[in-house]
Amino acid sequence: MRPKIVGVIQARMESSRLPGKVLSDLCGEPALVRMIERVRRCRLLDEVWIATTTDPTDDAIVDVVQAHGAKCFRGSAQDVLDRFYRCAQDAQAQIIVRLTADCPLHDPSVIDETIRAMLTVRRHFVYAYNNLEPTYPDGLDVEVFTFEALQQAARTCQHPLEREHVRLAITKEHLPDTGQRPAILTVPAPADFSHLRFVLDEPEDLDFIRRVYAALYPQTPLFTWLDVVALLTRCPWMVAINAEFNANAGVDGVEFQRSIELEPGEHP
Repeated sequence: MRPKIVGVIQARMESSRLPGKVLSDLCGEPALVRMIERVRRCRLLDEVWIATTTDPTDDAIVDVVQAHGAKCFRGSAQDVLDRFYRCAQDAQAQIIVRLTADCPLHDPSVIDETIRAMLTVRRHFVYAYNNLEPTYPDGLDVEVFTFEALQQAARTCQHPLEREHVRLAITKEHLPDTGQRPAILTVPAPADFSHLRFVLDEPEDLDFIRRVYAALYPQTPLFTWLDVVALLTRCPWMVAINAEFNANAGVDGVEFQRSIELEPGEHP
């Protein structure tokens, strides 16, 4: 019997560079709604949940999510690991797919591919990631992990950085039977597209994503990430809109790289 697979989208209104970005308008709907629409097309997801915080500033996220029939969990603003763990508990998830709300160009086929890879080898892996060595555009990141791995990390990880960044906690945590760090299953793109930036983090990113939606959504609401690549091939000037921000070079990624290089017992 296939395990219950739940997609959890991490969302907050707070952003130092682009406050309220997750509710920015994209062709008449908030960016988060557009992302939910895309994620719901995944064939291997049983449910989609939004994990936001109890901060009053995130009431707007809850209102939008509930208006569109999506399930929502509210938890700690600082302890993201605990928020994910409690959300997974409420959802009775056996496999969790972690996504972030600043990715309104995400593609269900990319998510399904990472889930499928995890299901194939989950007796040997508890964590799969499609951008450890970046090949996908920034903004198509997918993490898939077992509930047991999340539970163990939530119960044992204490470092503030691990509580803030879920992937650090899970990949730093040792397997109980072996004492070894979990092996990471990598699921790369068919070619290197890591120079492209699809994430929503800066005002220039919002300009870029709005142009993508304006060009593709009216005629092809179910456009894929490869449709975006084709658009950029036809209109290479669009790549320059947010090119000054290095793709796949966020703090989370840097700390993740550091964490997997540390010896057991060390902390970043």
